[in-house]
Amino acid sequence: MDTKYIFVTGGVVSSLGKGIISASIGKLLQARGYKVTIQKFDPYINIDPGTLNPYEHGECYVTVDGMETDLDLGHYERFTGIHTTRNNSITTGRIYKTVIDRERHGDYLGKTIQVVPHITDEIKRRMLREDESLRVGDGTSGIKDEELDFVITEVGGTIGDIESAPFMEAIRQLRWQLGRNAVCVHLTYVPYLKAAEELKTKPTQHSVKELQGMGIQPDILVLRTERHLDNALRMKVASFCNVDLECVVQSEDMPSIYEVPVSMQRQGLDAAILRKIGIPVGETPAMKSWHDFLDKQRSANKEVHVALVGKYNLQDAYKSIRESLNLAGIYNDVKAKIHFVNSEEITSQNVAEKLDGMAGIVVCPGFGQRGIEGKIVAVEYGRTHDVPTFGICLGMQMMVIEFARNVLGYQDANSAEMDDKTPHNVIDIMEEQKNITQMGGTMRLGAYECELVKGSRAWEAYGEESLIHERHRHRYEFNNQYQQEFETAGMKCVGINPAANLVEIVEIPTLKWYIGSQFHPEYSSTVLHPHPLFMSFIKACVSE
Repeated sequence: MDTKYIFVTGGVVSSLGKGIISASIGKLLQARGYKVTIQKFDPYINIDPGTLNPYEHGECYVTVDGMETDLDLGHYERFTGIHTTRNNSITTGRIYKTVIDRERHGDYLGKTIQVVPHITDEIKRRMLREDESLRVGDGTSGIKDEELDFVITEVGGTIGDIESAPFMEAIRQLRWQLGRNAVCVHLTYVPYLKAAEELKTKPTQHSVKELQGMGIQPDILVLRTERHLDNALRMKVASFCNVDLECVVQSEDMPSIYEVPVSMQRQGLDAAILRKIGIPVGETPAMKSWHDFLDKQRSANKEVHVALVGKYNLQDAYKSIRESLNLAGIYNDVKAKIHFVNSEEITSQNVAEKLDGMAGIVVCPGFGQRGIEGKIVAVEYGRTHDVPTFGICLGMQMMVIEFARNVLGYQDANSAEMDDKTPHNVIDIMEEQKNITQMGGTMRLGAYECELVKGSRAWEAYGEESLIHERHRHRYEFNNQYQQEFETAGMKCVGINPAANLVEIVEIPTLKWYIGSQFHPEYSSTVLHPHPLFMSFIKACVSE
């Protein structure tokens, strides 16, 4: 069949959960046997989120082919298991840069370059994934874009934003061009006014009216709400917004985001999409493995307390790590209770108090000097008290520095990132990074091979696999000049990149569980396939 296109937009306020709804739609269509991909269009001028502060935009998610992207791509991958690529994350900056580069090259032959049609045409090309350079499929599954049954496109921001206008115009044009092969899903908010004890539909009506003013009639409305909406209210919304009643579904607060696809299926969201496109609905998929996961989640009564040591005190800064811990907890039949511990506030005097009662410690990734001494104190506590400790990227580097200082006796050991004059640069800048001056998109990014040492804790965690592939985002690495000293003193280098001889994993095998990874395992953890290192870590925490 021809590829079908689903556009997901949002209104009233931001942060309603368009990414979760997009991922849920993808999961439901997958369950029906369709080949799906999901892409995010963000209306900011940055080329990508790689240089954005996490306080601005949450975590930066990295694809297998090394694109720094929006955190919603993490939701897409965790829900559907697909591997996204640079073609699944597009910003206004990338659109404009492409058009301007073409203009400088002379491709437009003296024409005046305008938002319409040149910018909107480029947006449409990207939305349709019809440009030859974009036809690479999902990176690993072997599915080519021409084989995709559905392309789901989430547009960031809120209807009415100036920045979103070119994207809305592109969607308007595509709706006419594609006919029944396109569906618009609009997510809005229905607030509850406590003083009046009423749910209010007026914000939704205004949002839809704004969308209609741009020439787009939504086919399906998803109403974000903290209270259950009765049929009378749904009928009112359907009537005022020119949408079929069966196409007005509600997205209530759920105990877990992983309940959302089941709720959407129960209300017939996937069936409504198929009917709008003209595809026979057929039987509702059982989604047994998903329901089995939810059953495990509901039945997990025991709690395991894990300290998350980092410097960004907000939920989205370490989103993939949090979700990976939660998923691993569920598969270990426990609830992972995550306690954020600000590394800037940790000292050798208060570390025991800060980490009291924690069954495990995760030391987070990051960049720059701020908070690293607290991370070093935290990993020292984990090492000397034999608390299961997991260092990720910068966290692994802090493990190396702490070991050099307190076991090898190099009190001035450091990373060249923090102190380029240190005589013991146990963490040094990568050779390939030494002549790079630009910040954006220039790190070691994407998936690389790693050979595991047979018999190591990491090798056991991966199910006795010898060669793995994991995603990176860093400029600095373990300094191999010190490898023999570390190994002799008890910190083993058990994961090595075969091409660059880069140390990927360190561990201390004499401890219960003390592992650092230079790569980011959290990017590869999904609902149905939690990452083996997180699984092994939580298992060690449970046995405390």
